[in-house]
Amino acid sequence: MKKIIPSVLFAAMAATFTAQAATPANTLVIAQSLDDTSSFDPAQGFELTTVQAFNNVYQRLVQSDPTNPVNLKPTLASSWQAGSDNKSLVFTLNAKATFASGNPLRADDVIYSLARVVKLNLEPSFILTQLGWNAKNVDSFLTRVDDQHVKISWTENVSPNFVLSLLSAPVSSIVDAKLVQANAKGDDFGHQWLSDHSAGSGPYKIRTYVPHEVLVLDANASSPEGAPKLKTVLIKNVPDAAARRLLIEQGDADMARNLGADQMAGLEGKKGVKPLAVPYASLYFLQFNAKASPALSNPAFWEAARYLFDYDHIAKDLLKNQFQVHQSFLPDGYLGAINDTPYHFDPQKAKAILAKAGLKNVSFTIAVNNQPPYLDIAQALQASFAQGGVKVQLEPGLSSQISTKVKSLNYDATLASWGPDYFDPNTNASAFAFNPEDGSKTLAWRANWSIPELNKLTLAATAENDTSKRIADYRQLQLAVQKSSPFVIGLQARSLIAVRDNIQGYVQGINPDMVFYSKVSK
Repeated sequence: MKKIIPSVLFAAMAATFTAQAATPANTLVIAQSLDDTSSFDPAQGFELTTVQAFNNVYQRLVQSDPTNPVNLKPTLASSWQAGSDNKSLVFTLNAKATFASGNPLRADDVIYSLARVVKLNLEPSFILTQLGWNAKNVDSFLTRVDDQHVKISWTENVSPNFVLSLLSAPVSSIVDAKLVQANAKGDDFGHQWLSDHSAGSGPYKIRTYVPHEVLVLDANASSPEGAPKLKTVLIKNVPDAAARRLLIEQGDADMARNLGADQMAGLEGKKGVKPLAVPYASLYFLQFNAKASPALSNPAFWEAARYLFDYDHIAKDLLKNQFQVHQSFLPDGYLGAINDTPYHFDPQKAKAILAKAGLKNVSFTIAVNNQPPYLDIAQALQASFAQGGVKVQLEPGLSSQISTKVKSLNYDATLASWGPDYFDPNTNASAFAFNPEDGSKTLAWRANWSIPELNKLTLAATAENDTSKRIADYRQLQLAVQKSSPFVIGLQARSLIAVRDNIQGYVQGINPDMVFYSKVSK
């Protein structure tokens, strides 16, 4: 098959747009930034662009139901059974499943896929190494029972349900071992080849990827979930949000992703366009360094700060409903998330709390990313804290500079955001409520804060197999952090996208990877 050169492809697309003022009937054209991409190997890709592609190119043994993501559904596995030891799972594979290459799914593919993640030891590998796996021992935990059954074991004190959540993460995508091994170079497990190729069983496969230009996906009619409705997905790199808005407004794109509040406001009422604000599991919060000063280590100051965060104004007025008010560390939509909002902006109450604690003339500096919405939110906090008699200075900087300051504990406070690494409540509990002695730089570690009881409860929650008891554990953890901690959690983001009004069947879930193109039609 002749490979289409991207420049030629763009020229053809441009001609189509000019002649028809619409995108081709069999192609979904998406405008978004591709500049965050590192690799389309699921053992490495951990950015928005790559994880959004993985659900369309690869499949896992089990995956979240996008309409109710708390529920895991069998995908490449047809069923599974937990072992009596509570430290193993045996999966029965889908006997009819094949990869896009035509190769049938085998137990060997599952073993190879999971083992290569651990052996490559790239950024998202920590999701699987939580099970006690490492490059030397992982092969002993992955057992081929027969060609249609595979046993997965672990040593850590975690429940089978927790392991199933990890196996639903993008890093656990199952690759076609025969195809990958045929394209391996030395001992790289096919990593170089997979950076811009695919070897999956999803509804699409990678046809072309040109860094900073375009990603083109072709339909995989043999996918176990069935053929997608559209033949092609073309994702154009459009770094500027205003340019993305223009493309969707003119009909030169079917979808524009990652828009800002201003772009969304400009699209309201535009003919042919549907702006969508999809709930998204990204939290924004004010984080204090609990050892930066006597005031910042005082729980009374943390309580006062909760009444100096002007939640409604920031979410509704400043950011034009780009965010929703949310005050607990589990995003709305996660197992066990609490959605009550006990705090509101009340500077007089904050003043009374500070006075009772003997805290006078309190001041601190917020180290903040100089890009929106971080700086916008920080400026609003500067103004609202002033109404409570607290002086706030801002120290804007590049994202990398702020991250370095925070990880070196050289800061007073920071306005930060946090997104999940996998769809399980532990992904956030182990950040906000867990500060282990092994030096892991969790958010609690960066805040110089540790409560041994919360450490124990965080670990216990991963070992709990009873869902109702696990929910109770996470609610207890959230309430503790919400009531008294150096974190003032205030906002949950919405994913702002726009689609043309002829687009039907697009599905997007709460997690970054939960983007699905296979049912889209127009």
